[in-house]
Amino acid sequence: MPSVAVRNFGCRVNQAESFAWADTLRERGLRLEADWARSDVVLVNSCTLTGRADRDVRKLIRTIGRESPMTLIVVAGCYAERAPDELAELPNVVAVLPAGVKGRVAETVAGIAAARASGRGSVAGEAGPERSFRARAYLKVQDGCDNRCAFCVIPGVRGRSVSLPPGEAARAVRALAARGFREIVLAGIHLASYGRDLKPRRSLLELLREIGGAGASARLRLSSLDPNLVDDALVAHVAGDGRICSHFHLSLQHASERVLRTMGRPGGPRSYERVLGELRRLAPDAALGADIIVGFPGETDGDFEELRAFLDASPLTYVHVFPYSARPGTPASGRPRVPEAAVTARARTLRRLSAGKDVRFRGRFTGRTLEAVVIGRSDRGAEVLTANGIKVGVPFSPASRRELVRVRIGRVLPLRTEGEVLA
Repeated sequence: MPSVAVRNFGCRVNQAESFAWADTLRERGLRLEADWARSDVVLVNSCTLTGRADRDVRKLIRTIGRESPMTLIVVAGCYAERAPDELAELPNVVAVLPAGVKGRVAETVAGIAAARASGRGSVAGEAGPERSFRARAYLKVQDGCDNRCAFCVIPGVRGRSVSLPPGEAARAVRALAARGFREIVLAGIHLASYGRDLKPRRSLLELLREIGGAGASARLRLSSLDPNLVDDALVAHVAGDGRICSHFHLSLQHASERVLRTMGRPGGPRSYERVLGELRRLAPDAALGADIIVGFPGETDGDFEELRAFLDASPLTYVHVFPYSARPGTPASGRPRVPEAAVTARARTLRRLSAGKDVRFRGRFTGRTLEAVVIGRSDRGAEVLTANGIKVGVPFSPASRRELVRVRIGRVLPLRTEGEVLA
């Protein structure tokens, strides 16, 4: 039986695409292999959001080429769209599939894997029961972005915003729940803009209501939201619907009005405060996260202090910190850079602030029992994920991957949360 390993980089939209490709490959008779060294083909779904993302993709490809020279590599995703020739020169890469052929990824990989397996003999294995690519299901309901932020290359590689019609999304959620998935992640490049391209025009709130009315027995988790498109009605719905995980991640990027203007982003700290304040008021146990860029061209010490003070005073429970990375062809790429030492120091400060917020947030739940989905099992125990985004290591779980359990939070450590699954 031909085999394939899937390696994903980047955002939840990439994860949703990898999830769908893995499903299709299994339906075509390929065995999903966790170990790329045992597979005929490795499908790499790449990211190009930052220079580091590019380097991580190249590093994996070179590692596979060095350690498993007989394994073939197919590269898809945003890096494949931005720089296909660059990837094609890397060892073992036999196909680079940019956005225009994204619909044929599974077909291409299946053909390469079948030819490879017949040529060398694939590792034996039975199809067995369904083995999904992830313990949670991912559904891409929106792709692309109509914004033109000065730092971002994604609109150029993903194109304009395109939404999955609400009825199709609701049917897909129902089908995934029927397969046994107890958590479904709704993914979008610019999820909050969902439905603006549809006729008649729709909204993310309408999508969530339609999915909620579909009767699916799975909880939903939302990918990142642009706070400038989050109104009070959407906040009230996501905070009040018990089927939506209380974990909300916002693409803030900065909190200095001057820096936000130079980034080409509307809104500002006052609108951020409104959205975060309402989420915290209506969902007091929710995890609230944000993406933040430090060292954007022109960022001064004063701008950074505004950002640091805003984050410190905010109800955010963690922050993803990205040192500015110049992307080819973006307006900001030609602007004078902030000295690297200053960027590194600022990123370190915010990561330390985030770590403190994260520990305090998780510590609030010591001794409490929360619902969680089993996302991994091994000989050493299991890992479960609570609705509010806490990963908990447990010594034992009677439930399989995908299933919901009740977990009591025990020790909270700086980089780990421990607990036990209740019967």
